[in-house]
Amino acid sequence: MRYLTHLVAALCLLTGAAPAFADGLIYAPGTRIGLVPLIGLSPAKAFPGFETVDHQVKVVVAELPPAAFRDVEAAARSDAPGAQGPKPQGIETASGQGYFIVENAKSGNDNVRRYSMVVSGNTFSGYVAAQVPENVEKIYSDQAVQKMFATVALRKEVPIEEQLGLLPFKLTELSSFKTVRTLGPGAILLSDAETDTDIDSKAFMIITPIGSTPERPDDRGRFARDVATTIPNLREARITMSEPMRINGSPGFETRIDATNAQTNAPVTVVQWLAFGSGNTAMRLIGSTPRDGWSAAFPRFRAVRDGIRPKSQ
Repeated sequence: MRYLTHLVAALCLLTGAAPAFADGLIYAPGTRIGLVPLIGLSPAKAFPGFETVDHQVKVVVAELPPAAFRDVEAAARSDAPGAQGPKPQGIETASGQGYFIVENAKSGNDNVRRYSMVVSGNTFSGYVAAQVPENVEKIYSDQAVQKMFATVALRKEVPIEEQLGLLPFKLTELSSFKTVRTLGPGAILLSDAETDTDIDSKAFMIITPIGSTPERPDDRGRFARDVATTIPNLREARITMSEPMRINGSPGFETRIDATNAQTNAPVTVVQWLAFGSGNTAMRLIGSTPRDGWSAAFPRFRAVRDGIRPKSQ
């Protein structure tokens, strides 16, 4: 049940009218999860989900591993008493069977009603959570929130144009990568894998902005090597090259690593580029490929790197 314990922000809804729905299904930007939101909710700008103009009303969505739905479904079907919270209840959604829980809780000094639901997307689990303060429970009742949960629909993919539009930069070259997926604010994954479970065995890139980079150029080499050691899913990693370079006219650093992928136990070669920008920020690009595919993958990684442009261009 660990997947249903996420804490979401307090939900405070307008008084004076019965709950109503928006005009139709809306997908949270950059995600495969959509729903028909209660009236007054619109896509949020700072997180995946929906919120009111005053930011007090929030519904959060997330994509979890496929095992999340299986675990919750098993708990719902089990006759054993739930030791970690209320037992999940079944709900029919626009994407099939889902399971939800409702809990009374505290948010600071306020009493709240929390709702969490999970539904299967086959290759992922769709998760939706809401929180309602005690003072609006009569207006936004259990029944109203459950009706909103019933409208949840999952799509197979997020259109590439939608994902690229959410980035703080332009990505003008995709180098024939099959899968494009946003990972969070400003971050994106490009992969040759067709499913999430196959990513580590294929060539892929992760592009993300980072902050708190060194102020002094002389410290950038050490910083590049240090952050290279934080690349996940690598063991027996060995830096084979790390040197300064120019990336699209900006100071940068290239670091290459030979390692073993901890998921596949296969040898991989990894490149990390840091393109330093204004202030203490940088763009971090990581390209990883099975070692026998390095000669073919590296030019593709480089083409993606060289195709990044400022949003204003």
